[in-house]
Amino acid sequence: MRVLIVQPIHESGVNLLKSAGFEVVYASNPDPKIVAKEIKGIDGVIVRTAPFTSEIIEQADALKVISRHGVGVDNIDIESASKKGILVLNTPGVNDISVAEHTIAIILALSKRIRDIDSAVRIGKFDIREEYSIIDIDGKTLGIIGFGRIGSLVAKKCRYAFNMKILVYDPYVDEDRVKGVDGELVDLETLLRESDFVTIHAPLSSETKGLIGEKELRLMKPSSFIINMARGPIWDETAVAKALSEGWIKGAGTDVFVEEPPSKDNPLLKFNNIILSPHMAALTRECVMRMAMGAAQGVIDVLTGKSPKSIVNYSLLKKYGKL
Repeated sequence: MRVLIVQPIHESGVNLLKSAGFEVVYASNPDPKIVAKEIKGIDGVIVRTAPFTSEIIEQADALKVISRHGVGVDNIDIESASKKGILVLNTPGVNDISVAEHTIAIILALSKRIRDIDSAVRIGKFDIREEYSIIDIDGKTLGIIGFGRIGSLVAKKCRYAFNMKILVYDPYVDEDRVKGVDGELVDLETLLRESDFVTIHAPLSSETKGLIGEKELRLMKPSSFIINMARGPIWDETAVAKALSEGWIKGAGTDVFVEEPPSKDNPLLKFNNIILSPHMAALTRECVMRMAMGAAQGVIDVLTGKSPKSIVNYSLLKKYGKL
């Protein structure tokens, strides 16, 4: 059987596939038009962030499983896959620690002005120390939008390491789960008005797309910060840029963009009071191995007749009579 890897993964995953007796091939380019030409005769696919479209799925003649190297599956046309009886898998839990740590790193970088003070020292502006502009995060209020594995881990670390007050907005989470980290379940408006730091960990969906726009940003305190660790379309980048420019908020951070990589005219690139990273929170040495091994094992399970750990489209497969 043949397994196609759309974008490079850690060699540990490749070796696991080979040791199971599969032939591993690589897409010559992750562009959907190219992958659509190379999908014939492929039994399993491992995909990272590249779009895996209906165009590709329509051309697949042997495909049984699409395994996501990571958690979010918004880049995969799950509906089309389900209609053809193709299992869509992901690897929940493998990147929780890495993304949570990256989130906290951005919170600290913003509160301590790490970027600004480093640059100041390098150009001889040592008197930046007299501005008294950095802040403590101890005792501050952290608002978390999306209380899944990553959001809850951020809450736990910030509550017990930094004594932060935790507010949570998530329409689908149980209140007892939030109370487990001494948090409080609130509506979105309350969270935005009261938080010193807001961090987004919700999946991209029709409900969350555009969740944070100008109206929401204007609710925040001028001293507050907002961080997007989920998906670019969850907030309005133009509105965030306006908020930074006009001082509705103190600063921001993001690991994700609407267009990746961002175009040179992306408004967020113009400001110094935002910390940017290239969708790499999960790409630690340890995490890329976990994701590669998890994605590979999912393919192996399906192609050898075993039950995989995480089937994303289980309900859709049942709907279309494919299970």
